[in-house]
Amino acid sequence: MTVLVVTGTGTEIGKTVVTAAVAAARADRGVAVLKPAQTGLAPGEPGDAAEVARLAGGHVTAVELARFPDPLAPATAARRAGLPPVRPYEIAEAAQKLATEHDLVLIEGAGGLLVRFDDEGATLADAARLLAAPVLVVTPAGLGTLNTTALTSEALRARGLECLGVVVGSMPAEPDLAARCNLVDLPVAAGAPLLGAVPAGAGGLDPADFRARARSWLAAELGGNRPAG
Repeated sequence: MTVLVVTGTGTEIGKTVVTAAVAAARADRGVAVLKPAQTGLAPGEPGDAAEVARLAGGHVTAVELARFPDPLAPATAARRAGLPPVRPYEIAEAAQKLATEHDLVLIEGAGGLLVRFDDEGATLADAARLLAAPVLVVTPAGLGTLNTTALTSEALRARGLECLGVVVGSMPAEPDLAARCNLVDLPVAAGAPLLGAVPAGAGGLDPADFRARARSWLAAELGGNRPAG
């Protein structure tokens, strides 16, 4: 696996922190993180790719293809800014170039799998299909996650894409009944293994501590040391 696409079942669910954890767990390799479209930030502000590099360490190359100031879906944000959108082929070409120089390329999407990147309806799934890349799904822990995970998985299967597995993006320190049960039920909903659970607040850790702990949050398929669920 040279290219891995990281998507979410929604927004603000820990996708960037999970991407950083995977990058940190592969500290023995050259890793690139590619953010096709960063929205909601002004020029010069650190984006998601920079945050992955900050948490995961100096072995990570951070690349951002486009930035749009409004905190909206990439297609809408690009249109409002009067800027060209990011096309799937551009994402694929950038990832392929990075793959010639790195052992692993992580592509972090924006929001969920089918968020539009342009007005023709292109999505992150189209880029994954061009690359024939597996997709890692990041999901919340609590109520509602089984439905959104199942929908995302069905969308992947309908497009002939591999769901590598699921990672909980922000696991509470004291999970309620729903969160505890969901750890058992998520692999069924996804039709793919549970490959980790990143604790809530992990993104606020000192980067050295983050890197030291990352492998304990992830299964071996992602470079970690915990069994897959």
